[in-house]
Amino acid sequence: MTENNRKWWMAATVLVICSLSLSSARAQSWTKKAAKSVFTLKTFNADGSLLGNSNGFFTGSQGEAVSNFTPFKGAASAVVIDADGKEMAVECMLGANETYDVARFRVNAKKTTPLTIATSRSEEGATVWLLPYRETKQLPQGIIRKAETFSERYDYYTVALNMPEGTTSCPLMNEAGEVIGLMQHPYKQGDSLSYAVSALFADSLRINGLSINDPTLRSTSIKKDLPEELSQAVLTLYVAQASADSAAYVQMVEDFINRFPDAPDGYTYRAQMETNSHQFDAASRDMEQAIKVAEKKDEAHFNYSKLIYEKEIYMNNVPYDGWSLDKALEEAKKAEEVKSMAIYRHQQGLILYAQKKFKEADEVYASIMGSELRSAELFYECSRCKAALNDTIGQIAMLDSCKAMFSQPYLKEAAPYLLARAQVLMDAKRYRDAVNELNEYEKLMQSTVNDRFYYLRHQADMGGRLYQQALNDINTAISMNDQYEIYYAEKASLLVHVGLYDEAIETTKECIKLAPNYSDGYLFLGLAQCLKGEKEEGLKQLKKARELGDPQADGLIEKYSK
Repeated sequence: MTENNRKWWMAATVLVICSLSLSSARAQSWTKKAAKSVFTLKTFNADGSLLGNSNGFFTGSQGEAVSNFTPFKGAASAVVIDADGKEMAVECMLGANETYDVARFRVNAKKTTPLTIATSRSEEGATVWLLPYRETKQLPQGIIRKAETFSERYDYYTVALNMPEGTTSCPLMNEAGEVIGLMQHPYKQGDSLSYAVSALFADSLRINGLSINDPTLRSTSIKKDLPEELSQAVLTLYVAQASADSAAYVQMVEDFINRFPDAPDGYTYRAQMETNSHQFDAASRDMEQAIKVAEKKDEAHFNYSKLIYEKEIYMNNVPYDGWSLDKALEEAKKAEEVKSMAIYRHQQGLILYAQKKFKEADEVYASIMGSELRSAELFYECSRCKAALNDTIGQIAMLDSCKAMFSQPYLKEAAPYLLARAQVLMDAKRYRDAVNELNEYEKLMQSTVNDRFYYLRHQADMGGRLYQQALNDINTAISMNDQYEIYYAEKASLLVHVGLYDEAIETTKECIKLAPNYSDGYLFLGLAQCLKGEKEEGLKQLKKARELGDPQADGLIEKYSK
């Protein structure tokens, strides 16, 4: 090496050493303060045994923190231990992402010291430091080799750094003392390259109204926080009714009321729970509070009306003096007084029908037929009023309108109304029209129709004199339920009616074998034998039917004894 080269190399070395010393000096300026924000995390099973452990750091002053999600899977509880050795329970989850293995949560603490999160990316070649739990002197130092952007604004860092064991989820810091990422679990201990996911991304995780069904969050039993926005929190309560376990749902409603005391929704949901457990006084107080705090008084009165109505319809065997259908009607009318809406009139129609005030209910339904509530269900409800008023023509007209709300080919939503219309047409002796409706119903519900359906259509077939179809349907009913003696009797009756006496005799014998004390078996056996010319044997069977109390037997015995 020449003298000039040696001098250049020494100068470069001094420059590098000075640069590193300067960087280290800058790092030491923020290390002690930043170290207060780093903690160790421990998660536990339901029996209290240790499940997992990791690290993390605070991102907010009210206990908000981030770590990796892996230790939370299957966890029933968790704690963090800060740099001073203080233990704090994890209160609730605030968000999680399994793809990048990050979790945001809140601990039970009055005040915490957060790290400052960098809002701009660290470029390739920048010097960074890993801040381990309770370490303030020898911080592992590295160089960013790659910064890859994901979700448009966040970065995933590849760092030239030998990551010490047990530092997963520790913060990766920039020169200014800002956290840029959470260290990811290493692919292999001792690798010269390490990885970190954006701290800004981890801190952006939020619960929303549908998070209760998020499979990642559902994989931990630790309580999930309510969304910060009222509308999203209300959506959470709605979804939780069906998806959350009862204890978690009760706690969720209480949390909602504590966070949003001036929102009526929490009181309404709690009143529903109280009603279900027959705590009617408490439910009444909650609904009165809901009305008191509600900005939209009409909605609160309407919800109170619905609650009382449902209690009176489905729990009328549990009396409560403070509630009645009259009270439900009063609340529905109060809602309409505040704001005239068809839905409030519709509620009144339901209550009047339940009170058997069919004419008044019919008038209410007629008044909202031209509203936004016009639907197949509304026509069906009106048809029930017509039926109660013995207005068969009006009933069928309403069901015709109900059917007209659907276009062919029908969807399954039309099925209940087709079946209802078929039954009304049968009552009106329009059997062939009824059969057509039942055929349409069968097409829609092919996988769910049962023996009772085929028995019903058999009756319509008989009324419409569609005897071959009637025989097919009763045979299908028997094939689906061969232990019901009435089906055999119906089949025998049909066979006698069309003159197939031998087949009728065989069918009645099966009926008698199945139900020896069922009179119809002997009645149709005797009738078939008499019609076939075997009067002596036939009369014996008819007399047996009379002994079993069959009212038709005497007339047949008298007829065929001559």
